[in-house]
Amino acid sequence: MQLKKVLLLGGAYSQVPSVKKAKELGYYVITCDYCPDNPGHKYADEYYNVSTTDKEAVLELAKKLEVDGVVCYASDPSATTAAYVSEKLGFPTSPYESVEILSNKDKYRKFLEENHFNVPRSRGYSDIEEAKKEISEFNFPIMVKPVDSSGSKGVSKIDSSEDLEVAVENALSYSRCKRFILEEYVEKCGYQGAGDGFVVDGKLVFRCFCNEHFEATGINPYVPIGTSCPCAMPDDILDKIHAETQRMIDLLHLKSAALNFDIRLDSKGDIYIMELGHRNGGNMIPQIMELATGVDTVAYTIKAAMGEDLSDLTMVKPEGFYSSYVIHSPVAGILKEVQMDEEFKKNNLLGIDLFYKPGDEVPAFVGSNGTIGLLVLKYSSKEEMFDKMGRMTDFVKVVLE
Repeated sequence: MQLKKVLLLGGAYSQVPSVKKAKELGYYVITCDYCPDNPGHKYADEYYNVSTTDKEAVLELAKKLEVDGVVCYASDPSATTAAYVSEKLGFPTSPYESVEILSNKDKYRKFLEENHFNVPRSRGYSDIEEAKKEISEFNFPIMVKPVDSSGSKGVSKIDSSEDLEVAVENALSYSRCKRFILEEYVEKCGYQGAGDGFVVDGKLVFRCFCNEHFEATGINPYVPIGTSCPCAMPDDILDKIHAETQRMIDLLHLKSAALNFDIRLDSKGDIYIMELGHRNGGNMIPQIMELATGVDTVAYTIKAAMGEDLSDLTMVKPEGFYSSYVIHSPVAGILKEVQMDEEFKKNNLLGIDLFYKPGDEVPAFVGSNGTIGLLVLKYSSKEEMFDKMGRMTDFVKVVLE
């Protein structure tokens, strides 16, 4: 019997789990992107040098290879491509137009405003001069973001209009469509919410909310340095987030897919769903969620794209204390070693994945593309988890030559 073919968009380190899982599920696995050296490709049956953001090229590839489904895993830029190709070929997908709204900060903020969700004052621009004219309408501090980048690349916070030009140049350098937004800063109360959920036939049947951790003194304090589980927010707030997410799913007619959350709770208790990605989270979020709940959302993502039955997926409450941590360096340089405290290694480490080896040149951590490696960690209590996540550089050190 001929194996069903699945086309996975991307083979970067963050996408290796999806390639391995697709093989494990018994599919014939094809990967594509414009980086032949990406590690995921070696686990695939075939690889093609086609950019995951080139919708028409991916569509032609999918037709030529007669694939049975297209998967986007842990990548915002390829989420729209997966929806576009799947819609054209009649594969299971949420509407392309809806995925495009979720993948574009400009369109997403407009959608939130029109449908009476909590949303900070924001506006999209292609021209810095137009932004200069209107900046007085905003309250500082203001976030400046590319509308279409991921991994917090090109994101800045400014406290005066004098900082606008540099921030816009930075944002536009990461924008494929050369567009940016200005957005009033939402001061968060407690940890920022993160995590993933899963929609089956338009219903949010599973979600595992987590905490997102940042480094206030980092070179870019808006890039997450890790995610921990379970979420510190109270249950009544999590239920409100669930209800607001379901309202969004209904309005956008989302079908069966993974969702990735970025949520802020302000001092008044108002919920802001800052981002809702039509994809699984990066930074090992699906892996720490599986440790806490036993639910393998990577497998469900592939099954959803291939039109398989998902009726056994149900809500599971997380147990235990787990996190991921992004190994990173504030400056670029040549990697000598990654040092780890021995007691920490013995008591907390479950897994380590290094993307660089000694002697390699490593980038500064200005965005998620500056990740040197990832740790998966366990803890004996919530207190230990939050304490250690707040001072990880005491336990893990990147040494440059």
